[in-house]
Amino acid sequence: MRHAKHVAVLLFLLTFSWFAPSAKADTRLILQVSGGLPGAQLVCLLLHCTVQESLGDPKGQVFLVTTPLNLGLNLFLGLPGVLSVEVDQTGRAMDAVTQASAPAALYDSTPINYYGTTVREGYVVQPATHIIGLAGVQSKFHVSGSGTVAVIDTGVDTTHPVLQSVLLPGYDFTRNRSGADEKGDVSQSTTAVVDQSTTAVVDQSTTAVVDGTTAKTLDQPQYADFGHGTMVAGVIHLVAPTAQILPLKAFHADGTGYLSDVLRAIYYAVSHHARVINMSFNFTSASQQLNSALTWGNLNGTINVAAAGNSGQQALVYPAAYQSLVMGVASTSNSDTLSTFSNYGSRIVWLGAPGEGVVTLYPYGTYAATWGTSFSTPMVSGAAALLLNLNPFCTEAQAAQSLSHAVYIDSRLNHGRLDLNQALSAWLLGQ
Repeated sequence: MRHAKHVAVLLFLLTFSWFAPSAKADTRLILQVSGGLPGAQLVCLLLHCTVQESLGDPKGQVFLVTTPLNLGLNLFLGLPGVLSVEVDQTGRAMDAVTQASAPAALYDSTPINYYGTTVREGYVVQPATHIIGLAGVQSKFHVSGSGTVAVIDTGVDTTHPVLQSVLLPGYDFTRNRSGADEKGDVSQSTTAVVDQSTTAVVDQSTTAVVDGTTAKTLDQPQYADFGHGTMVAGVIHLVAPTAQILPLKAFHADGTGYLSDVLRAIYYAVSHHARVINMSFNFTSASQQLNSALTWGNLNGTINVAAAGNSGQQALVYPAAYQSLVMGVASTSNSDTLSTFSNYGSRIVWLGAPGEGVVTLYPYGTYAATWGTSFSTPMVSGAAALLLNLNPFCTEAQAAQSLSHAVYIDSRLNHGRLDLNQALSAWLLGQ
């Protein structure tokens, strides 16, 4: 959106390729060895690499190792005890293209009570919630979300008043410390002064507009994706307001991060009893270790949900392409069509959900409107948390089957567009 009045533009580049200062010149590899840490240390002794850390797999076999040498993977595979090795790849959220005006709901600041918390009316009463039938199922089925939803992202605004009753402490894998406050990525010298009257708008081309009450803008590249995790968490809370949210920070404010940190976050989520894992990011290449981590999650009861990507193509991205383990989510418009920026096709999409002009939470206690499959995905994660109200033991396969009862609008969306009434009714009727 662009107003004639004074606005400031923040460019949100949704890319995932940050490199840790301690290993800028090194090649990063994910190594699986049968001998655990001693086995990994022996391999590195032979090949002059360094074991950096365990990635948290249940067998203690998977490690991040670094080497200043450009070693071929076959050198590792030729050693006794080495089960697998792969590059610690970086992922990239697909670029979106179209700009749009902010929805009227963004400016509806009337305070209302929403499950014990005061929120803006435009957050609850907006086109997306009407399309998926949220109010109807809350009343009909008496559901508001159950269990813990892990959000692997840039962190959240841990002081946002709307999230206080549901937010768990979480962990920051980019700094290896407890807590996941994404505001910590912003230095004091560049912090935007944002108050409750400030409105942030994020569109499909990932451009945010902050109004004139903002004293400074976070327009530097290092803040390109600031707020992404808070916005994702806000959508989950909108759909499932009594589900707990576990923020797992695997990406920096510039939107970049490593597969190794994503793996650690998945294993952390499983060990901390998360029932749903929201992944509003993707990688362009398949990963054996990502597949293994998500398989472990499924075996331990997690329902995995991932973004299909925003390049407007029928392209494979991961983890959405792991369809036996994950529900991939495309974006739909408020007129019930496939969003022009959304990836599509049954090989990566299980179903679609509204992803245009979605009103959600934003750091510093504010609100935003946002576009992209990153924000369709948490609608499905929230829907999974509603299913957990009906059956706390619901599995990935059961959730996928229930949610496949959707509104058909386009063959490229596989099962259709998310419809909460159909999904919850299907569960109660035995699917």
